[in-house]
Amino acid sequence: MNLDHLRQWIGREEVVEDILTPTLVSRFNATFDRQDPDPVLIHFCLGLPAAPTSALGPDGHPTRGGFLPPVPLQRRMWAAGSVTFLAPIPVNRPVQRRSRISDVTAKTGRSGPLCFVTVEHQLLSGSAPLVAERQDIVYRDPMPALDLPPAPAGQVVRKVSPSAVLLFRYSALTFNAHRIHYDMPYAQEDEAYPGLVVQGPMQATLLCQMAQDLNGTAPRQFDFRSLAPLFASTDFTLNAEETPEGLRLWTAAIGGPMATEARARW
Repeated sequence: MNLDHLRQWIGREEVVEDILTPTLVSRFNATFDRQDPDPVLIHFCLGLPAAPTSALGPDGHPTRGGFLPPVPLQRRMWAAGSVTFLAPIPVNRPVQRRSRISDVTAKTGRSGPLCFVTVEHQLLSGSAPLVAERQDIVYRDPMPALDLPPAPAGQVVRKVSPSAVLLFRYSALTFNAHRIHYDMPYAQEDEAYPGLVVQGPMQATLLCQMAQDLNGTAPRQFDFRSLAPLFASTDFTLNAEETPEGLRLWTAAIGGPMATEARARW
């Protein structure tokens, strides 16, 4: 892995325009069985690059080496994120998502080499900022399952049954063609997962919705990080507990380790 070459992508920018339509709001709410007029984290569905099918790699992601650097490690996933909500996203008005690669770093983990790409996003309506976001993408090779302790239960617990249909609908909303979320043979045979992988951003959305429900209003700041995968074959829980700063939230498979951890602040 030539880190000097990959760091040449630092500073690259991409601007995509989009419109939050009533139809998208309706489909987003239908996916999560909700009726929110201003759904939290719906901006994950906006300003998405539309790579031609012929430009996709074997995993379903766009071929590497465009906006994102060509990291030569097999698995790519959303490792962490930080979102600041500044203003509601207006419906039926043009918005821009401005993206910039701010850092590319390498580390060594339990599975071997890791490469982290940090992307900063701004969502704007005209010159008015709506959302500020940092996205950390990690590239790594497959690693064996770790023997991690079961996650504790939160003060509030909700159960989720992540069906293949739910994963498919969320992938459609986010124009995410990564095959680990809908192609069982690929997930098992090519990426060595035991089943379809529950999307990290969808877990973050469920936790942010839970924070909104518990507090009565959407948080202003929401941070999350991925710790372990969840699979569609296993029910999981959403957990929350109060802290002096706000809410600490996490997902976990029934009897399994913490999968995604989040913090919500108002």
